Amino acid sequence: MARKGERVDFQEDDDDDIYDPKSKGFCRACVDLSKFGLSKTKKIVSKPAVECPPDKIELGRASWTLLHTMAAYYPMHPTVKQQEDMKSFLHTFAQFFPCRPCAYDFESNMILHPPKLENRNTLSGWLCLQHNLVNKKIGKPLFDCSRVLERWRYGWKDNDDCRLPDQE
Repeated sequence: MARKGERVDFQEDDDDDIYDPKSKGFCRACVDLSKFGLSKTKKIVSKPAVECPPDKIELGRASWTLLHTMAAYYPMHPTVKQQEDMKSFLHTFAQFFPCRPCAYDFESNMILHPPKLENRNTLSGWLCLQHNLVNKKIGKPLFDCSRVLERWRYGWKDNDDCRLPDQE
């Protein structure tokens, strides 16, 4: 067990090389994809830094990206402690989220539909449903939650721009 301030090392079935795109355990979120080049025809171009504080749209997009990516890399067999920590994180995240109406909605939805923390699939599915509640409220299309890991962990199967060279 890690002590306070130490990084937790997840022990799970994804024990292959996280830096090797051919590996089952490849961690897309752990590498700078510009080192690979996303496809034969495209190069990654980063946008120039914007020095303004984020608005609601930018903050929401960044927050959902963080939450979905965390869920996509959540263990398949989390310990009780990891489940408790994720539950605590989600509640703390809502408590300190700068958009108070957004935070209130997220907190209220967590009371009505508590986080499903049994494994990566249940957490990713639960978070997708929470995101779809927001999408519905603001008139955006709903996301197909059966494709949540394809979107946030593995990359679209039918999009070569998400596939790394030598990755099958």
